[in-house]
Order: sequence, then C-alpha cells, then structure tokens
Amino acid sequence: MAQIGSFTRDDKGIYTGEIRTLSLRVKATIRPCERENDKAPDHRVSTSGVEFGAAWTKAARETGAEYLSLKLDDPSFPAPIYATLTQGDDGEHKLIWSR
Repeated sequence: MAQIGSFTRDDKGIYTGEIRTLSLRVKATIRPCERENDKAPDHRVSTSGVEFGAAWTKAARETGAEYLSLKLDDPSFPAPIYATLTQGDDGEHKLIWSR
C-alpha cells in the first residue's frame, strides 16, 4: 500500500489536501454531505469545483478507530482508485491507495 495523499481536517469536518500519483496531482477537498439513503456516501471529494469521488465512514474491526473509505473516479482514469483516509501522527490524515 502506498500513500497517495495527505490531508488536514478543520473544525467543520472538511478535509483539505493533495492527491499525488504518477498521473494525478490535484488539490482536493473532502466534504461531509447529507445522506439520501443508507448506501449514500458520507462525504464528497472534489477538486476545482469538480466532484470526482465519494467517501464512506468506516470503523476498524480491531480498534474501532474511524477512517474514510474513498472511491475516486474520472473518465480519464483506466479504473476507479480505492483508498482509505486514516489519521496519522501529528493530526495529519494519510490517503493510502489499495487495490
């Protein structure tokens, strides 16, 4: 698993940071949103006003620690990118790519 981004969280629960891969480098925002049903995302991911992902709040089985499970997608991607946003040391949140 590789770290593809880092974010900070403000008092309103909004994450701001950058996503970096070999072909992608964008400033991104992860904002809480109202859920329309049980399967709807808890957050929306956007860059420059364009939504390109969603995130769901999850809890680790062993520790109960909360994290975000993200799905990023765009017509320019060969396939969706799945990642988790977890809190690291010093309050920074790490975006970890998973396959």
